Amino acid sequence: MEHRWKKTVVRALVLGLGCFGPFAACSDSADDEPGALEADAVGTADAAVAEPSDAGDAGADAAVVSEPGPNDCVHAGTEAATARCLAPTFPAEYYVAEALAYFDTLDIDADRASIPNYAPRVARWEWEPWLLLTGYEDVNMVETAAALRRFDPSTVPVRDCRFFEQQPFARCYVEFEYEEGPCPIYEEFVFDDEGEMTFIEAWSDLPGLLPQDDSDPWADAADYPRLSTRIPGLGAPGGEIAFASAEMQALMAADPVVADFVSRTEDFWGTWFQVLADAPSDFFAIGCGW
Repeated sequence: MEHRWKKTVVRALVLGLGCFGPFAACSDSADDEPGALEADAVGTADAAVAEPSDAGDAGADAAVVSEPGPNDCVHAGTEAATARCLAPTFPAEYYVAEALAYFDTLDIDADRASIPNYAPRVARWEWEPWLLLTGYEDVNMVETAAALRRFDPSTVPVRDCRFFEQQPFARCYVEFEYEEGPCPIYEEFVFDDEGEMTFIEAWSDLPGLLPQDDSDPWADAADYPRLSTRIPGLGAPGGEIAFASAEMQALMAADPVVADFVSRTEDFWGTWFQVLADAPSDFFAIGCGW
């Protein structure tokens, strides 16, 4: 995975280079050679539409009322709208290119000018055994990527990124290549109406760590357990997480994962270093399958 943090942090602190948090950002050598990277595929996923059924009672249709699922649009038209409330505003190729640009930031052979259009409060959530909230805000995303390229270099030679009509608009299967070997990852990207990347979510692509199986490779199931589509605000036109909204407060009381996410954004660096300290020493090998 892109976050081999224990080794990276130790190296950074020992060398006194200060690549993290409030310290000075690392910069790459101007001699980095760009790499030519293209989308492997562009696909679409059509939304399923349920047909109304006849009630047979005085010729009226029966209204089917159900609770919204975790990937449904809720709070549409408000500041607390969820990600599924947005429709694509750019061509399919745009979203694929943005996802590929994200992996460019972690690939030592890629063009250093290739950086996605991050929203100011972009968040990256990586499910266990990775370290949960591993990126928050655009500046930190750029700085941590630079640190990883320097202290724990990898390439990302295998990339299959595709477009979907419903959020997350870009979804990718990739394989990072480290000195120890390959590390397979499934990753998803959410965008606002301006085409800014607002949320990144990743899983290890290994049995038992990836929620889906071969019957649903692109996570189209209505109950797929992603975080991005549950967070209020990502479906507003500007994609700003609605931290102070009543909808967020109610969801936090009912959803411990959302509550944990919000808590970590309030002290990103402090909680990040704590989860790093608490992680088992072999968490990276577990996630990569070495």
